[in-house]
Amino acid sequence: MDTIGFVGLGRMGRPMASNLCRKGFRLVVNDVNPAAVAELESLQARGAASAAEVAEQSGIILTMLPNSAIVREVLAGPNGILANAKPGSVMVDMSTVSPETSDEIAAAAAARGIGFVDAPVGRLASHADRGECLFMVGGADADFARVKPLLEGMGSTIFHCGPAGSGTRTKLVNNYLAVTSCQLNAEALALSQRFGLDLERTLDVIYGTTAFNGQLKIAWPAKVLKGDIDPGFTIDLAHKDLTLICEAANAAKVPMPILAAAREAFSTARARGFGAPDISAKGDPLCDLAKIDKPRLPG
Repeated sequence: MDTIGFVGLGRMGRPMASNLCRKGFRLVVNDVNPAAVAELESLQARGAASAAEVAEQSGIILTMLPNSAIVREVLAGPNGILANAKPGSVMVDMSTVSPETSDEIAAAAAARGIGFVDAPVGRLASHADRGECLFMVGGADADFARVKPLLEGMGSTIFHCGPAGSGTRTKLVNNYLAVTSCQLNAEALALSQRFGLDLERTLDVIYGTTAFNGQLKIAWPAKVLKGDIDPGFTIDLAHKDLTLICEAANAAKVPMPILAAAREAFSTARARGFGAPDISAKGDPLCDLAKIDKPRLPG
């Protein structure tokens, strides 16, 4: 069995790597946070001093990193994974990045005889905790087959979307709807607060019509509507994703005016100091601006 490398043990990566350890995979791990590495070492993973050391010891290398610039540095930088990976190994990037980033790394990997799979993650950090991630995968059939057992060890739903780069592009389409729906929800609930409506009754009505959406039905009641704004996916990260989508749409010459408006609404939230809370708290800065009570369910 391949030794599995894992670089990036943040809020999503740490539970994903932990689930692999619990399911019997041999891991060597690296992160800028020593405490995260120590936590994985307690699950019998081996800590490594660098991404290069991870690559040298692994047949399959997984990465879960914050943005395109860090992905480029860790995977394709002079002391990165590509420069130190063995021919025949496979890299799996699960980060949310620009399509150009995935395309560039896929081409560089192919030139070195290394497989590349982009497998960005759907769902929330709480799903990662339970091993219930959804993966949108781009890659060659053989590479997908090789890494599929690892994805099954971290998730419950896996879609092979096409060749390398398809997973990243699918993630941007998905996140466009997921993130912009949060802005719609924020405005709708702020309006209901201003009208003085009963929040529970208003939600019951929405859940019974085509206004229903998964964020408002599932994510918001589990987080902000019960007073929990600790981040699973922050407003800052949502803004990053909207920026990626905007840039990709501009490059593809697809006009997306609603995307542009939503991105600026998220920019306003960040400017008012609301970048760190969970995305489900997107209505809080709007209510703060309008000087109305924030939407919360009783109890």
